[in-house]
Amino acid sequence: MPSTPDPPRPPGPSGDARRPASQQGMRRQNLALVLGMIAEHGPLSRADVAVRTGLTRAAVSSLVVSLHQAGLVVELGPAPSGRVGRPGHALVLSSTGPAGLGLEVGVEHLAVCVADLSGEVRAQLRVAAANRGRPAAEVLAELTGLAERVLGEAAALGLRPAGAVMAVPGLVDAASGEVVHAANLGWRGLRLPELLLGLRLEAGNEANLGALAELWHGGPGGPADFVHVSAESGIGAALVVGGRLFPGARGFAGELGHVPVHPEGPGCPCGARGCLEQYAGEGAVLAAAGLPQAPGDWVGLLAKRAAEGAAPVLAALEQAGAALGTALAGAVNLVDPEAVVLGGAYAELGEWLLPEMRRELAERVTVRPWEPGALTVSALGRGGPLLGAALVTVRRVLEDPGGLLPLPD
Repeated sequence: MPSTPDPPRPPGPSGDARRPASQQGMRRQNLALVLGMIAEHGPLSRADVAVRTGLTRAAVSSLVVSLHQAGLVVELGPAPSGRVGRPGHALVLSSTGPAGLGLEVGVEHLAVCVADLSGEVRAQLRVAAANRGRPAAEVLAELTGLAERVLGEAAALGLRPAGAVMAVPGLVDAASGEVVHAANLGWRGLRLPELLLGLRLEAGNEANLGALAELWHGGPGGPADFVHVSAESGIGAALVVGGRLFPGARGFAGELGHVPVHPEGPGCPCGARGCLEQYAGEGAVLAAAGLPQAPGDWVGLLAKRAAEGAAPVLAALEQAGAALGTALAGAVNLVDPEAVVLGGAYAELGEWLLPEMRRELAERVTVRPWEPGALTVSALGRGGPLLGAALVTVRRVLEDPGGLLPLPD
């Protein structure tokens, strides 16, 4: 069960090219090619798809029939083409049929959503839940109940999820799918059930899933190489290179919260000293701001007090921004990304974090002159990991629709 939620590439032909299996492989590739073209450039007529893909019109028509029967595309009215002759019908992704189920376990909340093939969230539920130290079985039971409610709403809309991915704030082994350590939940060595409500269940690190949501849902023209940094109770980061997530050897890449920013600084529960989380994590920022560390929306509380001009809060966020900028400068110098994206809970605090972050990056980045505009705030905010979890399945369907279809012998 892979935990790195980067969707597989459409499989190529397998076996001897003279065997029928190669024809199946070619058809599977072409299904993905046509569906991907419609997803990216639709509405398109069959003729437009043929021109853009280089396939014959007859081949496109056959493939479209299969995609339509699987509930992946629908035809609208005539599509204007600018060419002489009767216009063809416009093909678009279906708003019903296969979809993605995303789940999220946070320290203070649980969330579930269903996204259709266009990436639009069609059903969603988020509830407060004190999950720190709570038995994993109890958390998963409540999450399953929420998923049942959301799946009921999705079914009424004609959506049927083809897979389920759960975002967790911790390390997930890429090979086994085991939640190796989620310190803020108190989970260690947790293997998830293989199925959830009849769907194959996978786990993914919440920072990675937030980065994938940014990549896939950030709009055209977004960077293909970036560092995405986010926070809930801890601090995580993810690296996207060439439009693909870089997970590391075991899926553990991105533990930015335990990068030392002051080697002689305060001790960290991880055993090291001066880690970023000791300056920019939830507990550190609340303590520096003189605010209570109690269950609830700590980000909203900080944003409210900062907007009111509370001096201790502004100073705490300034310190956090400086620490974040210091840690991220090392990452920028190492991998030279096109951009750094501030997401998750940090996105709501960007107004107060960004000035010091930009100052530190400008002073410490040496691989190139640092442009202030290269540090941006994600529009997805705290919704990124949940959306990314749902989009993993959506992307897999778009990149390999043949997996949902019976292929000819």
